[in-house]
This record gives sequence, C-alpha cells and structure tokens, in this order.
Amino acid sequence: MDVLSLSRLQFAVTAAFHFLFVPLTLGLSILVAFMETRYLRTDDPMYLKMTKFWGKLFLINFALGVVTGITMEFQFGMNWAEYSRYVGDIFGAPLAIEATAAFFLESTFIGLWVFGWNKVSKKVHVLSIWLVAFATNLSALWILLANGWMQRPVGYVLRNGRAEMTDFGALVTNRFGWVTFGHTVLSGYVLAAFFVMGISAYHLLRRNEVPLFRSSFRMAAVFGLASAVLVAAVGDLSGTQVARFQPAKLAAMESFWDTRSGAPFTVLSWPDAGNEKNAIEFLPIPKGLSLMAYHRGDAEVKGLTAFPREERPPVWPVFLSFRLMVGLGLVFILLAFVGLVKSLRGRLETSPRFLHLILLAIPLPYIAIQVGWLVTEIGRQPWIVYGLMKTSAGVSASLRSSQVVVSLIGFTLVYGLLAVMDIYLLVRYGKRGPDDGLPGILKSTPEKEA
Repeated sequence: MDVLSLSRLQFAVTAAFHFLFVPLTLGLSILVAFMETRYLRTDDPMYLKMTKFWGKLFLINFALGVVTGITMEFQFGMNWAEYSRYVGDIFGAPLAIEATAAFFLESTFIGLWVFGWNKVSKKVHVLSIWLVAFATNLSALWILLANGWMQRPVGYVLRNGRAEMTDFGALVTNRFGWVTFGHTVLSGYVLAAFFVMGISAYHLLRRNEVPLFRSSFRMAAVFGLASAVLVAAVGDLSGTQVARFQPAKLAAMESFWDTRSGAPFTVLSWPDAGNEKNAIEFLPIPKGLSLMAYHRGDAEVKGLTAFPREERPPVWPVFLSFRLMVGLGLVFILLAFVGLVKSLRGRLETSPRFLHLILLAIPLPYIAIQVGWLVTEIGRQPWIVYGLMKTSAGVSASLRSSQVVVSLIGFTLVYGLLAVMDIYLLVRYGKRGPDDGLPGILKSTPEKEA
C-alpha cells in the first residue's frame, strides 16, 4: 500500500478506536448528573448508591478515552503535514479552543467531583458533575465544528498558497457543523441509554438491587427514547444538508445513478457500480428521494454519473453503512419505547426475554455510530476538505510507507489493548453492581453524605 492509503487507514483505525469511548462519555455524564440531582432533591440513599455505581463506569470509560484521543491530533503533523500547512490557520482554531477551554474545564471539575465527596457541599458537588457533562459536550461541539468546516468550508480566502480564515463567526455558525454536532451527541445519548438499560437488565434478571436498577432502567429508557427520536429528526436535517452541499455523497448513500427531477426512493436496491446502475430495484416510491432530500417532490437529484469517476465516493461502503445506520436507528426507537412502557407498567422483572434482548443490544449503538461515521467520512471522498482540497494532496510529502506501517502497527496494538481494558473493566465492575468500587474512588457512606 502507498503512503496515502496507509495514512488514511491509520487515521481511520485511531479515530474508530477513540470513538468507542467518546459516545458513552457524552451520554453517561448527563445520566450520572441527573442521578445525583435526584439524590440532592430526595435525600434517598438509593440515588447516592446509583450515582456512585454508574459514576465508576463513567470514570473508567473517561480515563481510557482521554488516552486514545491524545495521539490523534499528532497525526495532522506527522501524516497530514500538507493538509495542516494549507488549512491549519482555520482548522486549528476550534481544536485549540477545545483543548484550552472545554477539556480543561472538564478535567478540573471531574477532579472536584471524584475527590470532593464529603469535602464540598452537596450542591457544589452536583454542580461539578453537571459542569463535567457540559464541558464534555462542549468539547464535542468544537471538534465537530472543525469537522463541519471540512465538510462545508466557509469564512476563508485562498491567499499565499493556503486557506486563511476571514470570518471566525462563519465557522462557529456553520450549519453543517451544528447539524453534525446534534446528530453525533444525540447518538451518544442513545448509546449511553442502552448501556445503562443493558446493565440494569443484567441485574434485574438476577434480582440484584431491584429498586435501584428498575429506576436506572426507567431513567435510561426515557433518555434513550427521546434521544433516538431526536436522532431521527436531526438525521432528516443532516440529509437535506448533504443534498445541498455534498450531492455526490447523497447519490452514493442511495445508489442513485441518473440525474432526474421527482426522483423516486427505492426501498430495496443493489448497486452495480461497475456498470453504473443498480442490479436490483424493488418497490420504488415516486418522488420519494426528492421529498426526503429537498422536501419538494419535483426537486432535481443529481446522480453519480453527473460527477467524474475520480470525484465519486465509493458506493458500496457508503450505501451499506447508511442503510445499517438507519435500520438500527429504528430498532433503538422501538426497543426504548417498549422498555419504557414495560417499566411504567411494572413488567420489567416479568419479561426475561425482553431483558435478555436489551442486554444483547448493548453493542448495537456502537455499531450504528461507527457506520454513521463511515458514511460521513468515506462519503466525502476524494476530498479532505470538500470541494477545496483532495485527500491525496493533504498527505505528508516526506513520509515513507515503512514509517507509516510501523506507526500503524503500534497504534493498532496499543489502541486494541486499551479497548480490551475498557471492555474488561466495564464488564467486571458492571457485573459486580453497587458497593464494589475502585479503590479510593467514590467511596463514602450514605450516612456521611446525608
């Protein structure tokens, strides 16, 4: 493989591993903050125990996630030096703000939350975890605004052989970035909800701490259902953004080949990229694609043949990933709805098959988020900055294939070990249940807190 392919593979591997940790942190921080708020309002020791149990799992995931994120930014200098030279004036700004503002805010208050039990007032302690949740999501915002600029570059001029920022406000208000942020963080909320529901289901099946895990399940079901419905709504906004600014990506997502007005949506199709058509087209819905993409039945939708072959994204991975993401999204709405209904009716403990299903569903949001990013990033190809800079032009000129092979192997081994550690620790402490904490972390008694 050449330097370009190896560098792309390396960034894909590190980004995918890092994003095993981020979504759970986004959603679980909010759920833990809500649990501690319930303890503050009710003074019920069950909510304190609940906060500390889920807080342990949050801290495990957070600590390992920070480690995986550190090395990603170094790749912009090592593997993508030409990209950094060309657009670093713009791309670096939101990343710098994320590091100096959001990350430090998050790190400071997570320390206060971990070590502040019995040392600060209850209200200050609750405030600290809400600030952690806010900073975690703020961190995601700045990173996704940077990514949104790559998807739709705004507020710049080409000067002195590079892109230079002229309007920071345009970057901050870039609609593409905000829609991506909404879609991403809400997906993280769904993942955290199913994580909590799944582990709660495990303990309910074993009749362990039933009131605590029944309450945890209900909170997560409400959070998950609301988030899953909002993901679908924001997904519709994301689709219209893609249709407007990245029509080639839309065509790949739908395996749509020939430009036409009033484009139909085909329920079942099978791409034949070699012959620039679909081998199978079943159940076409008249004007369906035009309505979904532009909210107008007569709108023109560009097909893949309208773009030069070298500027088309790979059809197969984008097409399949998009359908898997959408299908899983519908599954999450259904499961969260059924779980909430059963919880409200007091039927969770008498529904062992459903609890087993929820337990087995824990990996599904991880899969949905990963394939969603495949749609986003592979669908942008061959551009690293859409319409401005191709990926092939961004790779470091002095890099050798052997160097990338060594770093790729190293990153894969280290990140793989961290992923195994994360899963092992989450499973171990998740199965133990409350009162089996990490040494020195989140250890106190309800009597002292009260």
